[in-house]
Amino acid sequence: MSDYMFMLESHLSADQARAVNLVQSVATGVGLFLTGGAMRDMLGGFPIRDLDFTVEGNALKLAKAVAQSTDVRILSTDDLRKSVELLFPGDVTVSLSMAREERYLKPAGRPHVVPATIHEDLRSRDFTINSIALSLNRASLGLLLDPNNGLADLERKELRAIANFTLYDDPVRLLRLIRFKVRFGFAIEERTRGQYENARLAEMESHIPSQSLLRELSHIANEPDPGMVVQALDEEKLLTLFAPALSGAKLNLAGLAKLLKAKQMVPFGADLHLENLGIFLYFLTEKLTPKEKTVLANNSGLGTPEIDLWQKLETRCKKLERDLKSAKLQKASQLYHALSRAPGDQVLFLLLRSPQRLVQDRIKNYLQKYLPTAQEVSDRDVIALGLEPGTPKFQKAKDDLIATRLDSRPRKPAPPPEPEPEPAPLPPRPARSR
Repeated sequence: MSDYMFMLESHLSADQARAVNLVQSVATGVGLFLTGGAMRDMLGGFPIRDLDFTVEGNALKLAKAVAQSTDVRILSTDDLRKSVELLFPGDVTVSLSMAREERYLKPAGRPHVVPATIHEDLRSRDFTINSIALSLNRASLGLLLDPNNGLADLERKELRAIANFTLYDDPVRLLRLIRFKVRFGFAIEERTRGQYENARLAEMESHIPSQSLLRELSHIANEPDPGMVVQALDEEKLLTLFAPALSGAKLNLAGLAKLLKAKQMVPFGADLHLENLGIFLYFLTEKLTPKEKTVLANNSGLGTPEIDLWQKLETRCKKLERDLKSAKLQKASQLYHALSRAPGDQVLFLLLRSPQRLVQDRIKNYLQKYLPTAQEVSDRDVIALGLEPGTPKFQKAKDDLIATRLDSRPRKPAPPPEPEPEPAPLPPRPARSR
């Protein structure tokens, strides 16, 4: 095993490792490479968020074969770039893309996409840190491909555009550059900074299509600290691309900071089933008027599903709020059962916005006490009972073990009673006169 394969395995979660193994097993007769953000995050020492595969061959056919072989759902397909986004069990997002070159005949125009080798694909990407690949083919397993010296830029903590017209060809990269700068804390390389300033003078940001703004908005919502990205875009006068009203007193940075604080209460490794876009938009636009929110929806190309996630969030939380107020939730396992199956955006919204103190306290107990206790029960504990992972009996047995552990947690001992104060001494009796 190469050092890079060992590094990859040590960075993947169990669900991500299963996704990689499945794609490898199905990808016969094509060249398969792990690329993009997954390689950047692994080599940079960051958590791997999504898995990006590049295929020298028919990526659409491979994606269909992967989706048929297991419980995998196709989220979207880009026919122009021959790429597919899939959702694997455990909320693992995977993209399968054809190795390609994108040739732009004019700035911000529609690219002409042609099949290419993996080396040609990497040389036509946006930034050097996104142009590293790892071979997952049997003959060259673990071979690192880095034609643009992206690994050195990761070590220098620098953002460098690959070509002289990178930011002109696809202007949404202006937003991506700022987002990466905030997330990684990297500096923008001098020539790339000059290209950025020239592109801004040419007002290239005005050519970003609404579909690209929507994708970027979703990426911002999934950032570790969306508020910092929003603030940086506001300072660069780019946030108004989404809505002119998003500036000054109407920019709800305080609300985004509270949302971040709530997310930080979630234990590491816990799956909260969190859909970030809706709750992010709720707090981002909390100070906007309905008309201003409509402008944002139109500018960003929001469809009905995205608008419902955002504007119907408060309504969707009503049932969960009623359940959490119920006197029937006496045991820790009952509260855990109710919240572990609830959407994470509803849990966090009620933590921040519910007027009921009981609801807030129960959510805090769930996040700070019951969820960490549930994480102590591992799959190995269930396998030891002779059950096979992935079966309904396996999950039920695990739920039973968690419930037993939660309900057997020792209660906090009651404080000892306060000692009764000693009675004050009686005043001396006055002497009797003779």
